[in-house]
Amino acid sequence: MEFRTITQDGAAEQDIKKSRFLCQAKRVETEEEARAFIQAVKKEHYKATHNCSAFIVGEKSEIKRSSDDGEPSGTAGVPMLGVLENHDLTNVCVVVTRYFGGIKLGAGGLIRAYASSVALAIKELGIVQRKEQTSLQVELSYSQYQEYGNFLKEHELEEFDTQFTDKVQTLLYLDKENLQAIQAALTDFYQGKVIYQEGGIREVEIPQPLYDKQA
Repeated sequence: MEFRTITQDGAAEQDIKKSRFLCQAKRVETEEEARAFIQAVKKEHYKATHNCSAFIVGEKSEIKRSSDDGEPSGTAGVPMLGVLENHDLTNVCVVVTRYFGGIKLGAGGLIRAYASSVALAIKELGIVQRKEQTSLQVELSYSQYQEYGNFLKEHELEEFDTQFTDKVQTLLYLDKENLQAIQAALTDFYQGKVIYQEGGIREVEIPQPLYDKQA
């Protein structure tokens, strides 16, 4: 299981020609969760001119939906969905609430406004890659731990949940395909005098850079 989604729920807003565009984004795991979020936003902003929405659900982005909510067809929901697709995001729902400011934007202006509102929210909230990794518990003496930082730096790894008792116990999270290689490297680094034990599978989230396929 491996996919990209937003780092956290949140919102961002911008004013375009006196219209207020508020984008709220939420991590979801089912279509029902997405639709419930959309309805909650509509209830909260019932006085708004439009509450347009888009969501993608599924580890393989199986479910995609969008709504223009009264805006001209194709000027809101589809561009919003396109931004999610361009960033390879899934399990995320976005709703852009518009409070009309009196100046019409035209079809092109609407497309840019709704797409840029979603892009702004994604930029502010950030993106993570969610994936399953195998945990490896490493047990070290204090003298061994003094050299451990060099090993981590060499293999671009990070330690987690380090505990200091009469010895040092720490966790590594590794992609499955890298597990055997890191175990061999640990053994070699400590000349066979190291204790490690494979743990269970855990979901981790790794910060990702923003990108746009169309850029």
